Amino acid sequence: MMHWFRRLMPREERFFEMFARHAEAVMRGARALRGMLEGGEAVQRHYAAVLAAEDDADAVTREVVQAVRRTFVTPFDRGDIQTLIGRMDDAVDQMKKAAKAIVLFEMTEFDDELRRMGDAIERCAALLRETVPLLSAIGQNAGRINEYCEQIRRIEGEADDIHDAGVTELFRRAPPEGALRFIAAREVFDQLEKIVDRFDDAANEIEGIVVEHV
Repeated sequence: MMHWFRRLMPREERFFEMFARHAEAVMRGARALRGMLEGGEAVQRHYAAVLAAEDDADAVTREVVQAVRRTFVTPFDRGDIQTLIGRMDDAVDQMKKAAKAIVLFEMTEFDDELRRMGDAIERCAALLRETVPLLSAIGQNAGRINEYCEQIRRIEGEADDIHDAGVTELFRRAPPEGALRFIAAREVFDQLEKIVDRFDDAANEIEGIVVEHV
C-alpha cells in the first residue's frame, strides 16, 4: 500500500543530488588513495586529500540523515536511504583507515599488487558515481543499474585474487629481518581489500532497492 502511495505523492528529489555529491566525494577519496600508492612524496601530498574527501562525505551523510527525518515523502524507503548512504560512507571511511595505516607505517614504496588494488578501488568508485544518479528513475534505468552493480561485484572478485597473490608474494620475498615491513604491507593489503568489500555492500543495497521498485 505504501509503495503505491509513494508513487502518487510528490517526491523530494534532493536526495538524489545528495547521493551524487557523496559519490563524488568517494571518487575523490579513491583517486587520492591511488595517488598515495605511487609512493615517495606522493604519499603525504595525497593523504590530506583522502582526509578531506572523507570529511566531505561525512557532511553529506549527516545531511541525508537529517533530510530523512524531515521529509514527508521520500523517493524510496527511509531505511533503504539511510542504509545506502551508510554503505557508501563505509567505503570512504575505510579509505581513511587505509591512508592512515600507510602514514602510520611510514610506507613510501608499494608493490605492483598494492597499486592494482588501488586501481580496483578507483574503478569501483567510478562505477558507483555512475550508478547513483540513475536511482532517480529506477524503472527506466534498472538494466544499467544492475549492470554497473555486477561490474562492481566482478571487480571485488578480482581484488580478492590480487590480495591473495600479493600477500603470498610478499611473504615469499620477505627476508628474515623484514618482518615489520611484511606486517605493514599485509595490513595495507587487508585495508584495501575491505574498501572493495564496502563497495560490494553498496552495490548489493542498490540492487535490493531496484528489486523493490521495479
